[in-house]
Parts: sequence; structure tokens; C-alpha cells
Amino acid sequence: MKLLHTSDWHVGKTLKGRHRLDEQKAVLAEITELALSHQVDAILVSGDLYENVAPTADAQQLVIRTLLRLAREGIEVIAIAGNHDHGPTFEAYRPLMRQAGIQLVGLARRADRGGVRRFRARSTGENAVVASLPFLSQRYAIRAAQVIMNTPAENVGAYDQHVRDVLENLTADFGDQHVNLVMAHLTCIGGTMGGGEREAQSIMEYSVPAAIFPISAHYVALGHLHRRQSLPAPAPVHYSGAPLAVDFGEQDNTNVVCLVEVSPDQPARVTDLPITSGRRLRTITGTVEQLLADPDAYGDDYLRLRVTQSTYAGLREQVLEKLPNALEIRIDPEFSTNPKLAPRRDRLVRTPAQLFADYCADSGVDDPRLNRLFDELADDLAATGRE
Repeated sequence: MKLLHTSDWHVGKTLKGRHRLDEQKAVLAEITELALSHQVDAILVSGDLYENVAPTADAQQLVIRTLLRLAREGIEVIAIAGNHDHGPTFEAYRPLMRQAGIQLVGLARRADRGGVRRFRARSTGENAVVASLPFLSQRYAIRAAQVIMNTPAENVGAYDQHVRDVLENLTADFGDQHVNLVMAHLTCIGGTMGGGEREAQSIMEYSVPAAIFPISAHYVALGHLHRRQSLPAPAPVHYSGAPLAVDFGEQDNTNVVCLVEVSPDQPARVTDLPITSGRRLRTITGTVEQLLADPDAYGDDYLRLRVTQSTYAGLREQVLEKLPNALEIRIDPEFSTNPKLAPRRDRLVRTPAQLFADYCADSGVDDPRLNRLFDELADDLAATGRE
């Protein structure tokens, strides 16, 4: 059977105040076309469909229409909640989405109460079993273990032990007559962060070893880390990564979805399908003259600029006039401070103009016009008796 594995759509995410819904729409349209052109039997969306727990109506409309389109084409659609999603809301929509042929899992469930999905591949007639594990917070991991295992889970237990308890229940019926799949949204030890994850929910306290997944799993479809990667484990463990870079920390990531071909008696074969929609993110370094030398060379890329010279009045406006897609403009630290200046200890006896000049010098600002403007403002205040 053929599966398409994707995750971390983060629909509704903005970048430095820029809305990216058009890009996200193009990315999801491309994912849909790949699913159709490769005639996949199922699509696995491993969490973080949305950027936040209260997505806008536009964001929800885009995600729901995408899932509905896939389901209408006869594709099995299974999606779980990530740490950016609101699991209880997924659960509220669960009955309605089930009627449309879409399986949503917002909270950890027992295998016999919706934690496991079974389906027959339309292309081969092979049976599949999908164990679904949405993101578990530290606190909810304990409660989930209690609910699923029906035994009291001690609070002192490690996070990964609670996850093991949940997985043990979900994968108990894995056998050799069908394709065994695991979907989860979590951090595996040894995984590399993509650059845009919430670090507080990705650090060691939320990490589990890749060996936590049973050897009987034919494929483990993970979400949460935004970089495409596979991890050494008894079972094939893969992060599909985010299909669109969510911030400049991900500008060098390769954006793909994973095409998985698998049978009960054969190991999974994974092919990366590139996602080309969405604007490129780039970091450019140079002087203002160098940055503005050829504006057309950047196309419609979003830019993060590192300026290698001292700042001056109007620098930002000058750059944005030529490069309107520059979302961040920073003076390189080497030029933003003057480390050679000794600490000033005579500030109490210096005039306001001298203090302002000191501030400019300490900040690496070299623009005599600012000093003249400050003098004019100081003179105006003095003339009105408000100095």
C-alpha cells in the first residue's frame, strides 16, 4: 500500500507580522496533488495542523477543506493533534469528521476507544492498523497512562515510561498479517530540531528514545521536529519535517512529504517528495551598499538582513524602499557596539548633548545629523523653559 506522511503544517503562522495564508494554501494544494498523483491509500498528518490553539476561521477553513478534499477522493485521512493544536477541540469535531471519512485524534485514547484505526487499502486490499498518539504534556501523560492502563501511575515516573505505557496498549494487536503503523507527535532523543519548534516542549523532559517503538511497526510517522530525518531504531522511525519553513531558523531545511510504500511482509520504502510552494527565507549579510546593489536578485524571497556597518538615521527606511520583503534588519553586533570604549564614570557632570553623543558612540551609531537634531530639540526645549 501507499501512504503519504506529512506533519507540522502550522496553518495560521505569521512571520514578522506577515500573513502567509496564501503560501500555506499553495503548500496544502501541492500536498493534495501529490497524494492524488501517487494514488496513495492513506495520508497521515502527524500533528501541528495549526499554529495555535485558537486558529482563525480562515485557517480552519483551509485545513478542513484540504482534509475533506482528500477524503472525497477515497483516501484514508488520519490526523492527530500536536502541541500547537487544541486536542479537546479535535475531539469535539471528531464525530462530525468521522462522518466525512476523516479520523481526528485530539487526546490519547485506548486502542478499543478510538486510539487505533483499521482500514483496508483500496489499491491492494491489504489491511492496516494505525496506532495514534497525539502530543502529551507532562501532566497529561500521567493521566493518559492511568486511563489507558487502568493502573495508578506514580507521578515520580519518567515521562517516557508513561508514553511507553500508552504505546503498549495501542500496539498490542500489531500482527504479521497487516501493516502496522504508529503516528505520534513527540521528540525522540537524537533528533535534530528544525529551528522553529517550541523549545520548552522539545527539551529532554519531553524526549523519548526511538527504541520506544515496537519492532513490529512497519513505519513510525512522527511530527514535532521540523527537519526531515530518520532515526536509528528497531522500527523505521521518520520525521517528515515541516513542508514550509516557519521562520528563518529553518531556511536551510529541505521541505518534503514522505511517500511510504509498505506491505505486511516487506520493509517500508520511503521516498521524499519535494514541496516547492511557498516563499524562500534567506539571511543576507553585507553593507547597505552591498545589500542594495541588486534588489531583483532576491525575487520574492523573505529576507533577514545583517548589516555590517554602523547604523545611521534613515537606514531602515532606505533599505525597505528597495527591499520591501526585508522582514528583519539588524546591525551586526560587531558594528552595534564599541568594545574599545572604557566605561564612562563621569556621566553626572556631562551635558545632555554629551550624554547623547556618548550613547551614539557606545551603540556604534555614526551619524552627525542625529547630534545636530538633538541639539536643535534641546534648544527648542530650553527656549520654552522646559529643559
